[in-house]
Amino acid sequence: MSFSLQVPLALTVPAAAAGLAYLNAKTSFSRESTNRANIFYRLEEIATGKSANRVGILFEDRSWTYAQMYEAALCYGNYLKSTFDIKPKDVVALDLVNSDHFLLICFGLWSIGAKPAFINYNLTGDALCHCVKIANSVLMLVDPDVESQVDEGVRQKLGDLRVEILTQEFILAAMAVDPVRPPNEILSGGSGRDMALLIYTSGTTGLPKAAIISWTKITTASNFPMPLYHASASLVGFFHCFEAEATFAIGRKFSTKTFWKDVRKHNATIIQYVGETFRYLMAAKPDIDPTTGENLDKKHNVRLALGNGLRPDVWARFQERFGIESIGEFYASTEGFGGTWNYSCNDFSRGAIGRNGWLYGLFLRSKTAIVAHDHEADAPYRDPKTGFCLMVPRGEVGEMLSILPKDTEQLFQGYYNNPKATNSKIIQNVFKKGDKYFRSGDLVSWDSEGRMYFHDRIGDTFRWKSENVATTEVSAAIGLHPVVDEANVYGVQLPHHDGRAGCAAISLKAAPDEAVLLSLAEHAKAKLPKYAVPIFLRLGKGLSAAVTGTNKQQKHNLRVEGVDPTKVGDDELFWLKGGTYAKFAKGDWDRMNAGQVKL
Repeated sequence: MSFSLQVPLALTVPAAAAGLAYLNAKTSFSRESTNRANIFYRLEEIATGKSANRVGILFEDRSWTYAQMYEAALCYGNYLKSTFDIKPKDVVALDLVNSDHFLLICFGLWSIGAKPAFINYNLTGDALCHCVKIANSVLMLVDPDVESQVDEGVRQKLGDLRVEILTQEFILAAMAVDPVRPPNEILSGGSGRDMALLIYTSGTTGLPKAAIISWTKITTASNFPMPLYHASASLVGFFHCFEAEATFAIGRKFSTKTFWKDVRKHNATIIQYVGETFRYLMAAKPDIDPTTGENLDKKHNVRLALGNGLRPDVWARFQERFGIESIGEFYASTEGFGGTWNYSCNDFSRGAIGRNGWLYGLFLRSKTAIVAHDHEADAPYRDPKTGFCLMVPRGEVGEMLSILPKDTEQLFQGYYNNPKATNSKIIQNVFKKGDKYFRSGDLVSWDSEGRMYFHDRIGDTFRWKSENVATTEVSAAIGLHPVVDEANVYGVQLPHHDGRAGCAAISLKAAPDEAVLLSLAEHAKAKLPKYAVPIFLRLGKGLSAAVTGTNKQQKHNLRVEGVDPTKVGDDELFWLKGGTYAKFAKGDWDRMNAGQVKL
């Protein structure tokens, strides 16, 4: 949602961001050298220092000072240890919606040396079970708001794992225990590269993978109804405020009706977003004072909007309507390292995910490469003569790669208990024998003025409704329907919408009559999270034509054609409407282009 800072935020120029990263890294190394990498030590430091009585968390009508956060964390730690026998290095799965207690439980786990795993609360069924299991969780805490998703079928698949609902009784019981501070040997040990928590990311394996977030990454990332299970809200949002000893205001869920009311209520000076957030706010009617009739759109103290994924077509209009002076757009990935920043106050860098001057550009080019992409292989293109990758000229689009040191884990800890997935993100022999780079999986361009622009995701994931959708997971789920022969799932760009909407090119064993189309819609909604259910179906020759010579499904041409009825030949298009799939015709496409359709 929003958060306010009482100290200057060092994002004023790209060089300042680099300096901040250096200082944070230096702080992290200092903590590691004193065996205090665990972020709980930082809470203790603030709670016993000059900011002890400063409010650290605001949630609805509750506020927590840093001293109160510290005591509550000790209570949670003691309760989890004594009641559920949680031990150091144990992993506890948190299937929780946004709240103050989400963060307090995290600190409670860290106080006893345990680790939280942030579960996406939209998950159900097999995907939910998978996330809990791959983390080797010893306990699962579930929010009452999503308790229905942890049904009997899920509990049976989880076996003996203890599942507890975070009821008011649970919270009161935890807060009633003594706030015992564990000895240092439980909190200490290990290094900054050790796991602090797990955050899940979708990928080519189909089901979510657990990305290891180290203590160092938390510190250097200090990188809302943005869901706290997202890296954006937890790493960039909360921990940035936390390191600055500032105040973080959390919203339970995003609502256009309450967003600006909460911003004014908490006197926020900075708001955090993902791209879709501002499009929703732009679509909402002006907030009018019921007494005076005054337009309240610009009645706030926000000076900076910080986030990622803001589309160029919304950027300027949002600033103008709501009177936002500056935009701080960043680019980063959950499992990756580093990132880019664009502090924008004018037209020059509008729409860019990062920008740099010539001096920092020299440093950045020594660490980052943008290489030509082979769309058919969905991999960086290699020169047939040398076998090495090719840098693209300035302004052209390619995949972003980041150089890795010989000791790879120094920067990239990979995925929890998944070496195959970890290795898939590392590419070797890029420009010379033996070098190693991290694959971002994103296509970007870098112009001669030092501005970097995001163009697309590649491979088997796309982004919709602020979530990563794994096409292989969706294909597998759709393929379980008895009338489906094969499904090729991909994301399509739509006018006036952010990200890509899911489309499944499928071949059927039966004619697509009303009963079949309804059955397909109900099947998809039962098997997949809401955001992963395909919005569109494509039936016809598109699927058979989108196969390579090695029988690999080809998505590039399907993505380019999208759901424009004039580009799909004789294929039929359907879209999810009224609980079923209905014919999608040129008139529907024209209305979408005119901005008359909202998905």
